[in-house]
Amino acid sequence: YPSELLMQKITEDNQIPFHIHVSVSLQYVAGLKGRALVEFFHSNIAEVENEELRHLMWSSVLFYKTPSVEVMACVLLSTKAIYFLLDDSFIHADEHQSDFWNKENSDCDNSSFHLSCCFVLKLNDLQSVNVGLFDQYFRITGHSADHIVTCLTRDSYNTHTFIQQLMAVLSLLARTPSPEPVDKDFYSEFGSKNTGKMENYELIHSSRVKFIYPNEEEIGDLAFLVAEKMDGLTNLPSLNILLYVLAFQVNHFEGSAQNTSSLQPKTLILTSSDLFLFDEDYISYPLPEFAKEPPKRDKYQLADGRRIRDLDRVLMGYQTYPQALTFVFDDVQNQDLMQNLTLDHFGE
Repeated sequence: YPSELLMQKITEDNQIPFHIHVSVSLQYVAGLKGRALVEFFHSNIAEVENEELRHLMWSSVLFYKTPSVEVMACVLLSTKAIYFLLDDSFIHADEHQSDFWNKENSDCDNSSFHLSCCFVLKLNDLQSVNVGLFDQYFRITGHSADHIVTCLTRDSYNTHTFIQQLMAVLSLLARTPSPEPVDKDFYSEFGSKNTGKMENYELIHSSRVKFIYPNEEEIGDLAFLVAEKMDGLTNLPSLNILLYVLAFQVNHFEGSAQNTSSLQPKTLILTSSDLFLFDEDYISYPLPEFAKEPPKRDKYQLADGRRIRDLDRVLMGYQTYPQALTFVFDDVQNQDLMQNLTLDHFGE
């Protein structure tokens, strides 16, 4: 340790997505390669001398205590813990976080020494991992509200790779085995399943950490919700969700010193007749066991919806991933005007 293969892998993964702006301290981390990166981990981040760095990933993260603040983080997985190296601007983003972070080094703001805060989730405290729809994100849950983090990878490959590495590391943990399940008789075994509601797919790892995957009903619930937003314009059986993807909506600000743009996280859902943008709560659902009341907002909130037949053209940028798409819709005041004119003109 570290092997050449590991050093090559973490060097390749140590790249900040180009559309994200981060602080100088995280830019410094992203500039480290190979052995220098491993040494940085051991001298600045690792809590135990004999732990090994196994995986590195850059991802946007959300915390349960601050569900509205999405921040870029360097996620480091070791044989003992998951470390979230956070942008220092995160501390100032929300005034309600002072008791969450207990920032003591406020006098360093004007110095040339750049700080990052590091959130640590020990593997022994890990209870469950919820994988989001189509592997676009995953939520890691510990034993309290302070220990719930969602990684918005927006990439099924990154999600899958991290989950595989996490399972491999959890296999090294020595935990007392779960008690043997009580043998059930034939009737209780099959009778209890006839509840009419299908549970999410659960995989209980040998370390007793649950890995929970969404089932088909979640897509059905989403289709029903989308149909509601369409004001009954279509019959539900024929409604198919063709695409679900976590994206950003680009808001362009002109007239400022520089023409800047801000990225607003959105869930894009495409059906056979409409294009929707939703504000989705990625951190509060499903409810953690210790939650006393439901979250303040629904899981999906409609931000925008347009009919595909009003789509005039799609403009594609030529930059590398992530691709920028601009959808241009016909700005017709009465949406059904064109349809009615066509019927009157060509009808018998």
